[in-house]
Amino acid sequence: MSELNLEYLGIIEPAYVYRNLSPAVLVEHALFREEGVLSETGALVVNTGKYTGRSPEDRFIVDQPSIHDEIAWGKVNVPISEEKFTQIFRKMKAYLQGQEIYVFDGFAGADPAFRQNIRVINEMPSQNLFIHQLLLRPEEKDLEGFAPDFTIVAAPGFKCIPEEDGVHSEAAIIVNFEQKLVIIAGSQYSGEIKKSVFSVMNYVLPKQDVFSMHCSANIGKDGDSALFFGLSGTGKTTLSADPNRKLIGDDEHGWSEKGIFNIEGGCYAKCINLSKENEPDIWNAIRFGALVENVVINDDTRVLDFDDDSLTENTRVGYPVDFINNAQIPGVGGHPKTVIFLTADAFGVLPPVSKLTREAAMYHYVSGYTAKLAGTERGITEPQATFSTCFGAPFLPLPAARYAELLGNRIDSFGSNVYLVNTGWAGGAYGKGGNRMKLPLTRAMVTACLNGSLENSEFELDPIFNVLVPTTCPGVPDEVLSPRKMWQDKDAYEATAKLLAEKFRKNFEKYTNMPKEVVEAGPQG
Repeated sequence: MSELNLEYLGIIEPAYVYRNLSPAVLVEHALFREEGVLSETGALVVNTGKYTGRSPEDRFIVDQPSIHDEIAWGKVNVPISEEKFTQIFRKMKAYLQGQEIYVFDGFAGADPAFRQNIRVINEMPSQNLFIHQLLLRPEEKDLEGFAPDFTIVAAPGFKCIPEEDGVHSEAAIIVNFEQKLVIIAGSQYSGEIKKSVFSVMNYVLPKQDVFSMHCSANIGKDGDSALFFGLSGTGKTTLSADPNRKLIGDDEHGWSEKGIFNIEGGCYAKCINLSKENEPDIWNAIRFGALVENVVINDDTRVLDFDDDSLTENTRVGYPVDFINNAQIPGVGGHPKTVIFLTADAFGVLPPVSKLTREAAMYHYVSGYTAKLAGTERGITEPQATFSTCFGAPFLPLPAARYAELLGNRIDSFGSNVYLVNTGWAGGAYGKGGNRMKLPLTRAMVTACLNGSLENSEFELDPIFNVLVPTTCPGVPDEVLSPRKMWQDKDAYEATAKLLAEKFRKNFEKYTNMPKEVVEAGPQG
């Protein structure tokens, strides 16, 4: 057990500061403080209360002259004054006085050349357990002389006062790039800590000419790595979990001139409707050392009910990546031969698989398209196009053009093939005669992308979406590859496809600094 002095931050007279406790000890502390209970498999189960997901409207960046011109200010990156930040942090430090404090010192970035030393300070041992498992864990020698590049202070019990503090609610997640400090108030949802680290890395890595990415990655037996981008519901976790390939990481990566690397040392997986048959890796990872958030548990048997969404649909488990049998340790790989953008098109008009030129890859990467289904949210009666810049809008402080430029440079340098795979609907829109693409067919397409066999096909240019569609794919009937052929009503297909193409174009208008050739690589119908 190692104590640490935090007076340099202005955190004075805590009851005790625990540094880098083992998971077993952190679990003991959390149970003693009644923060959670153990499941039948030994995982620590907590309820995060009011906040069961990220709170994007409570996220701010301190506006300072040194970074003002770099940040893509707007609805995502909302400014707050340095004065208000100082005021909130001063009150937070007063709140922590006299409390036991838990510190984790570790790393973000599996490649030491681009690694950031991250210090996370928690009031709750359960949250400290989470970040211990999610970041890269140091060896004892690494802690000697450890100096943090960035510090995160998470105090869920401290509540902001909006009318005094210049924020929107009792919760606030504020990044101060100049002071290299993040403070998280009011929310116990551990994803805020994880994504704060990612936001920091999305600022730091591009300055080192590293492409920071919100994606999963795996690697084949021959050392061929692959990237999978996709928003929630597109199949990113399912399709990147391949028994024939090792998992590098499931969420956050960097791509340098040397290759790719996992930013994290753990996984933060969704648990809703989890089954041993469909997700055996995640199922088996829910054991001692894992932190489960907001999954309903039987008080008598301590069995988790993964189908119960009464607390939230966003049920989660955090665990170290080495809980996965097929993990690549350390989390590094060579330059990806294959990059796959996943989308679940509920309009049923995007090709199931298509190849993208360099410029089209930049266009679709920036667009970050998928579709919400009717019925998933109140008031949604038709499929709705959803665009998330660079497949990770909430975590990108810099303009989209900077990240797109880095992608284009990597494709130029290493010749990666980029594909758009539609895991959504075919033969019609959702609820209007269309059917979800069968998972075995999608897996066959992904396999053909990964092993290069799709390159043996002839490709035809889709006149509406401006992408290259293969005429053949191993294990897939030829007619399935053409969305037009799958629709019985060809006129309805044409109208729906043009409607979606227009949504793409309308969304892309906000990116005013994009190269002309990238804009022209998008849908043209």
